[in-house]
Amino acid sequence: MNDFHTPVLLSESINALNINPKGTYVDATFGGGGHSQEILNKLKTGNLIAFEQDKEAVKNRLNDKRLTMINSNFKCLKKQLGRLNITHLDGVFADLGVSSYQFSDNDRGFSLKYDAVIDMRMDKKMDKNGVFILNKYSSEDLNRVFQEHADFKNPKSITSAIINYREKNIIKTTFDFKNIFIDFVNKQFENKFFARLFQAIRMEVNDEVNCLKALLTQAKDLLQPGGRLVVISYHSIEDRIVKNFMKYGGLYNEEQKDFYGNIKKVFQVITKKPICPSNLECEMNNKARSAKLRVCEKI
Repeated sequence: MNDFHTPVLLSESINALNINPKGTYVDATFGGGGHSQEILNKLKTGNLIAFEQDKEAVKNRLNDKRLTMINSNFKCLKKQLGRLNITHLDGVFADLGVSSYQFSDNDRGFSLKYDAVIDMRMDKKMDKNGVFILNKYSSEDLNRVFQEHADFKNPKSITSAIINYREKNIIKTTFDFKNIFIDFVNKQFENKFFARLFQAIRMEVNDEVNCLKALLTQAKDLLQPGGRLVVISYHSIEDRIVKNFMKYGGLYNEEQKDFYGNIKKVFQVITKKPICPSNLECEMNNKARSAKLRVCEKI
């Protein structure tokens, strides 16, 4: 299991869920099963429903009668739980990171290290991959991708380089993509620059922002009073969405008021500041460095 993915902020996540041994919980991102196993360790007669869209990760399923595995994107939370006649939850957990396995799988194109086809699909059944986006998207759409998913303030030079290159060549592999920008940035900042580019393409391929918003909205509806929402994010785009959702109780960036002007609160925010991994955890697991854990409780 740990070869597939080392769970990040494991004890902190499980403590944050404040698990009721008889409760019903969702692990929206099963991955290597590390967090799910710890949730199960805290349950007695309770149940855990785990979502995982990657068929390879589903193979890590745990042999436990209290666990129901669902091979689906977490954006289908309500639909899939409805099939199980589950209408209320005591907690929802999500780790929004890419698993170690996906980064090391040469056929996926997630990693900067390997010259692989830029696929980047978490679910191989999806139609659109990274090659399609890089070769078929208009300059306007590419600008949006790099601005919204990687926080490039003015991505026009990046988009222009891609458009010029693809007029003569197909952008097919990770090294094709990197070669476009070989002299684009200072060597000192090269890795960070490429990480942001790859992140933007991956997020577009998997529609990660909209899927996250769908998960948060549905989790709000399903959580019982006292139920906890626990989310680990890895970059500012996702963290900002999670932070504001927990603070304002929805996908808006301001407090909502009722007819009489009273502020409508949906959640009690448990983490005023995000919980971050210790130096020791970061040393042992390099992928934990940018993790931020946020927690709220349904009022």
